[in-house]
Amino acid sequence: MKAEEARFMWLFVFFDLPVGTKTDRRNATRFRKFLKDDGFMMLQWSVYARICRAEEGAEKHMGRVTKNLPPRGSVRTLQVTDKQYARMRLLLGEATFSEKNAPQQLVLL
Repeated sequence: MKAEEARFMWLFVFFDLPVGTKTDRRNATRFRKFLKDDGFMMLQWSVYARICRAEEGAEKHMGRVTKNLPPRGSVRTLQVTDKQYARMRLLLGEATFSEKNAPQQLVLL
């Protein structure tokens, strides 16, 4: 597939993990660290996203998320196209420095 024909997808991970015990906190921290190490960026405390090349790339990363699920809690994923992602708007509060300077669209060479 040529670069200009590639369809980029965004994979979101939403989670609500328990943090009542030391073990739960450790598991939640490990999961967040895994997401960051796998190329996800934090949009909000329990919302992470990453760009993927085509649906196959999103499926690959969804498999990685599944393999690294913590033993307790709720985790959801959502795939959207790059065009749909570009329509996201920040509605409340002030944008942080990184949000103000975030690229409008990612270009991979």
